[in-house]
Amino acid sequence: MSCCLFEYCRVQELKVVREFLFQSQQNNNSSADKKGENELVWDDSNWGSWDNPEAKEGVEEDTAAVSAPWLQDCVVSLSPCSDLMVVAKGSKAVFLSARWQTDDGGREGMTLAVSWSGTLSINEGESVSNVICIPLASQKRSSTGRPDWTCIVVGFSSGYVRFYTELLNEDPVLRLKCRTYEIPRHPGVTEQHEELSILYPAALVTIDGFSLFQSLRACRNQVARAAAAGSEVVQPPPLAYKKWGLQDMDAIVDHSSVGIMTLCVFDQMRNASILGGFHASVKGSLPAMSQYITVGGGPYTGFYYAIEGSSQPLLSHVALAVASKLTSALFTAASGWLGWKKQNEEEPTQKQKPKVEPATPLAVRFGLPDSRRHGESICLSPCNTLAGVTDDFGRVMLLDVGRGIAIRMWKGYRDAQLGWVQVSEGRGESSPSAPLPRRHAQFLVIYAPRRGILEVWGTQQGPRVGAFTVGKHCRLLYAGYRLMGVNSVTSQGWQLHTQQVCLFDPATGALRTVTVPFHLALSDKKSERAKDLHLLKRLTTLLKSRELEPANKNAPVSCLTNITRLLLASLRGKDPEAVDEALLQLCSSQLKLLQLYTDIQQLHSTVETEDAGVEEELARVSLILQRYTELTSGSRPSVSFAQDSPDASLPVRGFLSQMECEGEEIRVVPGPDADWTQLGSFLFWGCLIGESPLQKVCDTLQETGISPQHLLSLLLSVWLHREKEVLKKPKAVRHLHTLLTALSSMKGAVESSWDMQCVSPWWQQVRSACVQSHSAAAALLAAIVAHRAAKDNITSLAETKFQSEWEAVSLELEQWAVCVRQLEDVLALQTLLCVAPLKGTPGGATPHCSVKALLEGGRGGIADSVAKWVFRQDLAPERLKDMLQRRGEAQRTEQPSQAAGEWVLYELLVSVCQRFPDSLSPDLLFAHCCWEYVVQWNKYPEEGRYLCCAVEHLKRVSSPHIQLGISSMMWNTFLVKRFSAAAFLMEKVGKAPKDRLCRRDVGMGDGATTSFLGSCVALLQILMEADSGIEEVTPPELCVEEVWGGAEGPASIVELALEQRGIHYPLVQHHCLLATLLHTAMTFNLRVKPLSLFDSKGKSAFFRELVSIQLMPSGDMDPGLVSLRQEFLLTVLTDILRRHLVCELYNHGLDPRAEQVMLEVEDKDVLGSQLLVLTGQRLSYSLLHTQTQTKPAMELLARLPPTLCTWLKAMDPSELGCLSVPLSQTSRLVSRLIEILPENHGQYSLALHLLEAVEVLQGED
Repeated sequence: MSCCLFEYCRVQELKVVREFLFQSQQNNNSSADKKGENELVWDDSNWGSWDNPEAKEGVEEDTAAVSAPWLQDCVVSLSPCSDLMVVAKGSKAVFLSARWQTDDGGREGMTLAVSWSGTLSINEGESVSNVICIPLASQKRSSTGRPDWTCIVVGFSSGYVRFYTELLNEDPVLRLKCRTYEIPRHPGVTEQHEELSILYPAALVTIDGFSLFQSLRACRNQVARAAAAGSEVVQPPPLAYKKWGLQDMDAIVDHSSVGIMTLCVFDQMRNASILGGFHASVKGSLPAMSQYITVGGGPYTGFYYAIEGSSQPLLSHVALAVASKLTSALFTAASGWLGWKKQNEEEPTQKQKPKVEPATPLAVRFGLPDSRRHGESICLSPCNTLAGVTDDFGRVMLLDVGRGIAIRMWKGYRDAQLGWVQVSEGRGESSPSAPLPRRHAQFLVIYAPRRGILEVWGTQQGPRVGAFTVGKHCRLLYAGYRLMGVNSVTSQGWQLHTQQVCLFDPATGALRTVTVPFHLALSDKKSERAKDLHLLKRLTTLLKSRELEPANKNAPVSCLTNITRLLLASLRGKDPEAVDEALLQLCSSQLKLLQLYTDIQQLHSTVETEDAGVEEELARVSLILQRYTELTSGSRPSVSFAQDSPDASLPVRGFLSQMECEGEEIRVVPGPDADWTQLGSFLFWGCLIGESPLQKVCDTLQETGISPQHLLSLLLSVWLHREKEVLKKPKAVRHLHTLLTALSSMKGAVESSWDMQCVSPWWQQVRSACVQSHSAAAALLAAIVAHRAAKDNITSLAETKFQSEWEAVSLELEQWAVCVRQLEDVLALQTLLCVAPLKGTPGGATPHCSVKALLEGGRGGIADSVAKWVFRQDLAPERLKDMLQRRGEAQRTEQPSQAAGEWVLYELLVSVCQRFPDSLSPDLLFAHCCWEYVVQWNKYPEEGRYLCCAVEHLKRVSSPHIQLGISSMMWNTFLVKRFSAAAFLMEKVGKAPKDRLCRRDVGMGDGATTSFLGSCVALLQILMEADSGIEEVTPPELCVEEVWGGAEGPASIVELALEQRGIHYPLVQHHCLLATLLHTAMTFNLRVKPLSLFDSKGKSAFFRELVSIQLMPSGDMDPGLVSLRQEFLLTVLTDILRRHLVCELYNHGLDPRAEQVMLEVEDKDVLGSQLLVLTGQRLSYSLLHTQTQTKPAMELLARLPPTLCTWLKAMDPSELGCLSVPLSQTSRLVSRLIEILPENHGQYSLALHLLEAVEVLQGED
C-alpha cells in the first residue's frame, strides 16, 4: 500500500469569500475593464477547451474562484481540529466554521461554511499580517479530546497581537507560531511546555502556554458573566511573557521555537573550551536552554539559546481585548458566533498606544552563513529534531536541529510550502523481537506550486514515497500543534482528532490530507514484510466488518442458493483428495439452511386459522387487561429505527449467522435478545397473527431437527417482547395455544416417562420465562395458555396410563395455579404503576416489575413499589388514608363527586390492595411511604415538603411499635447530623443564620432549614407518644399472602423497625426542647445562642444515641441560666409582638402610629428587612399594578436598575391591607429604613435604590 491523498472536507461559498476580501479591487477593475462598443476584444480564457468541449461546463462552474491565484495573496489559517478556518486580506477577514451537510445521495460529510465576515482592524492603516487558530482543550471529565472552543490569534502590521491582546512591540508582526503538549515517546525525551511565539523584525515574544490558557478561559468566563449581568466593563487578568531582542542577523522573516533542551556533558565541555579557552571551567550541573531558530539573511539561518533563569520574565498587565470592552467590528458582527458582543455597543474611540516593554538582548550562538541566500520559511518537525527551510533560490534544506547542520537539500522548489507527517508503527507491523515503545517515522511534505505537484519524502535520507498532481494555486496548511491546555494527566485516554497536513484547493474548495503507511519508512526486506502485514491487516478488517456495500447486504436468497448449489456441484465433481472436506461440509450445511429459510418464507404466504377454546380462561382477567392496554398504549412516544424493529424482515445473512448445521441436525446459536426476537418473529409471528399454517410450520421445523427447547425459547421471546402488538390481536392467544400444543408434541419436548408428581422441565421453561418477564400482560396470557395446554397434556397422559375418568392431580398443575395467580397480581400492580404522574410532580420512566423481581425484593418489595408510586403521584397522606378506608367500596355511583381520572386512580389502588391484603396493610403502606419521602428529601434537602409529608405519613401509622422503630431509624439515619449542624451554627453566630451559612453548614437554605427544624419537632413528639403507647399494645404480626410466601431478599423497613430498641424518654424530651428552641429562633429571626441556655450536663447529653442512658439536668437550675431563659422567652413574647404590630400598622396605612411603636422595637435589623418587603409591595403597586399607569411611572421603570426592577416584579401587592398610600408616607418610610439598617446590611443598597425611585415619583407628581 502506498501513501494516498484523500478529501475529508469541502469549503463552501468560496466565491462569496473572494468577492468580500477583494471587493475594492473588483470595483476598480470593473471600471477599467469597460470597453467601447466598437472595440475588438480577444477572449482566450477558453482556448484550452477546444480539445475537450465537455470540459467547458466544469470550467464555468466557479470561474471567480479559479481565474486568478487570489488565495496566495491571503493569510490562511486552519485549526488542527479542522473545525475553523480564517481567511484574511488587508483589514478584512472571513471565518468559516465546520458543519455537517447531507448531499443529494443521502451521504453526510463535513463542510466549512461562512459563519462571519467583517473588518478586524481597529487602528487606522493597520492590516492583518498573520493569523493562527488555537483550539483550547476542555477541562470536563467527559471530554475525549475535542476542543472546548477555538481562540483566534491575529497579528497586525501595527504590532498588535489580538486574541485580542494589547501592544507588545511597535514593529509589524511577522509570524505567529504555537507549540502544544506532545506525549513523550520514551523516558529520555524532555517534556516540552506549551508556548505561543510572536516574531517581529528584531524581537521575539514568547508567552507561556499554561498562563495563556488560564487567562483565555478566565476572560471567556468573565465575558459570559458580564453579558448575563448586563455589564460592559471586565477587568482582564495579567499575562506573563518574555521578550528577546534577536541580535547579529541582518533580516529575520521566520522562526521556530524548538523548546527546552539539555546538552550532554561532552557538548558542554566542547562549548566551554571554544568560548573560554584551554583553562575554561565547566559547571557541574547541565544548564537547560530554550532553543530558537530563525531564517532570513546575514546569516541565512541563526541558532539562539536562552538559558533558563538567566533573566527574569517581563511581567506586563497585558489586557486581553476579548475580555475588555471590545467594540470592534469583529465582535459587533460576530456576536452570534462568539457571544461576546452586544448589538447596541458603539465604536470605541482611538486609544493611546500602551507602554512597550524593552527587550532582553539575545545574541546568536552560531548560524549557517550564505551571503547571497535568503531564507523564506522554516517548518519544524513534530519531534523537534529536524526542520525544513525554504529560500529564494528555490531550494529546500533539511536541518538537524540538535547539531545545527544541513543534512540534505532539494533543488527546483521555488515558492515551496512545507509540512510534516508523523506516523506511528501499527500493532503487528513490528517484529516480535522489536523493543517497546512503538517506533515513529517522519515524512516531509513539499508542495511546489509552480509545478503543481505535492511530494512526500522520507527523512533523513529516504526516497520520495509519494507524488500527486494538484492545482497550481493551492495552499499547504500545516499547523504544527494540537490542542492547548493538555498535559500528561488530562491526555490519558484521549483520542485527539487533528489533521497534520491539509492541502486547500480553491478551485474546488476541497480540503485533502495525506495518509502515509509506516512501512514506507523502512527499506529492503523489512519494508516488504511490513507491507504484506499491512495488507493482511486491511483484508482482515474488511472481512470482519459488517459495513459492506448495500448491494451485498440484501442479496436475494435465490441468488445465494444458486451460487451455493453450483459451488457444491463443482466441488463434488473434482477429485475428492483435492477438495477440502471442511469446505464441502460448509457448502452442504449452508445449502440446507437456505432451503429452510425458503420453505418458511413460502409457508408464511399461506393463510390458515385454527381455533382453540381458551376464551373462558380469559374472562376473569379481561377487565384488568383492558385497563392495562389503555394505559400502556398512551405512553410517551419514543424514537426507534426501522432496521431494529421486530417487524423488519430477517435478512438471509442474519438467519445464517444464527443457525448452525452439523450433519443432519440444525442448531440455533443463542445471541443478543434483539437478534433472538427477530429470528423468533421470522419463524412464528406469521403463525401468531393467523397468516401462516401453524401445523405445517411446526412440521417443517421438526423435520430440521432443531431442538424443541430452542423453538420454545424463540416462541416465548417473540410473545413477551412484542406485547403491545399481541394485545391488539385477540386471536393471537388461540394461535399461541395451538403452537404450544404442537411444540409439546414434538419428540424431545415432554418426556413420555415423565412422572406427573414431579415438575416437568418443559413446562418449567415456560414458567421461568413468564416470571422473569417485565411484560406483565403477555406473561399472564402465556401462562394461562400454557396452563391449559399442560392440563390437556396431563389429562391425556393420565388416560393413557390409568384408563380412568378421574381428573388427574399433579404437582405440575399446582405450580401452574400459583404462577397464574402471581402473574395476575403482578399485572394489577403493573397497571397501577403505569398511571402517569401529575404535571409538576417527580416523574421519570415507568418502573417495571416481574414475579422474580418481587420475590427477590423481600417481603417489603410490594409495599416499596406502591410507596414509590405514591411519591410520583404526589398523593397527600390524608387522601391516601381516605382511599384505604374506603377500599371495600367498588361502585362508581357511590362516588359522584370524584373526577374520572381520580376514580381510575382509586379503583386501581383498591384493586391492588385487595390482591395484597397483608403486604399492603395500611400500617405497612404508610411506613413505606414515610421512608420513601424521607429518602427523597435526603436527595433534595431544599424540598422541605418531602420531609413534612414523611412525618404526616408516619402519624397515620396506628401501631406504636412501628412508629417507634421508623422514627428512631429516620432520626439516626437522616436527621441528627443536620440537626446538630444547625444547632452548632446558631451557637456560633449567636442568631438565626443567613442563607449562605445555612447552605454551607446544614446543606440547605434558611427557609428549608426552618421547615426542617419544624419537622424535627414533630418527629420527636411522635417518638415520645409512640414510646408511651407500646406498653398497652402487642407488637403486630407481619403476614404475607400465601402465593407470595416464598419471597426472599432484604428485610423490609417494617421488619427493621420492629427490631429497634426502646428509647430513653427524657433524652428524647431533651432533644425536643432544643428543636423547639431552634425552630422558634429561625421562624422569628431571633438573636440567641441555644446551647448556652443549658448547663454542662444538658450540653453533653445532646446528639447522643436516643437509646442510651445519659445524665440529664436536675431540677435545681443555675439562677444565671434561669435568667437567660426568661430573657429569651420575654424577647419571643414581646419584641416579636411589637414587630408584628409595626408591620400590621404600616400594612394598613397607619404610618404615624407605626412610627411610635417602632421606637420600642429592639431588633431593628429584622424589622428593617420586613418593612423593606412592605415598601417594595407599595412601590410595585404604584408602578406595575395600577389600572392607569402614568407616563412618568413607565419612564422611571425603564431607568431602574435591572436587579431592582426584577425584585419589584416579584412583589405581591395583594397582601397589603391598604393599597392607596400617599407617596409622602412611603418616602418617609424608606428614609426610616435607611436610618435603622446598618450600612453593611445585605439589603442596604436596595433601600437606597428604593429611596431614589420614590423621590423621583414624588417630584414628578
